[in-house]
Amino acid sequence: MTTLVFGNYNFKVEEREGKKFIFDIARKKWVILTPEEWVRQHILHYLIEDKKYPASLIAVERGIELNGTQKRFDLVVFSNSGKPKMIVECKAPEETLNEKVFEQIARYNLTLKVDYLWVTNGSLNFVSQLKGGIQLLETVPEWLTLSQE
Repeated sequence: MTTLVFGNYNFKVEEREGKKFIFDIARKKWVILTPEEWVRQHILHYLIEDKKYPASLIAVERGIELNGTQKRFDLVVFSNSGKPKMIVECKAPEETLNEKVFEQIARYNLTLKVDYLWVTNGSLNFVSQLKGGIQLLETVPEWLTLSQE
């Protein structure tokens, strides 16, 4: 798999019937290891291990309704009170982060109304804070910062 800009994490990977699987620490189950999943698992480990986000407050690949159609977000981080705080849209490492990707995460936010958006392909990362206008951040906020707002 492609090396990403995040740390080296202790991933559990195994092969079954010719397919690779990775253990998802948030969903607590084995999932097929696709290039996008590789990015998603790096983000999960980064948030939980490096930024100290509680795994119990991260939802992974869940459905939301947008204008009468079902969509699936990659990750949403919730506050202790259950309010959505950040949406993370993960793309495969070879995917370009273009206007279409940013429109996708903006549509999700019409329903979720979060304070932070993060778009990543594992190499490029765009994190923005939406309170009081849109501000591009240099890094993902620590859990304590995000949870206090």
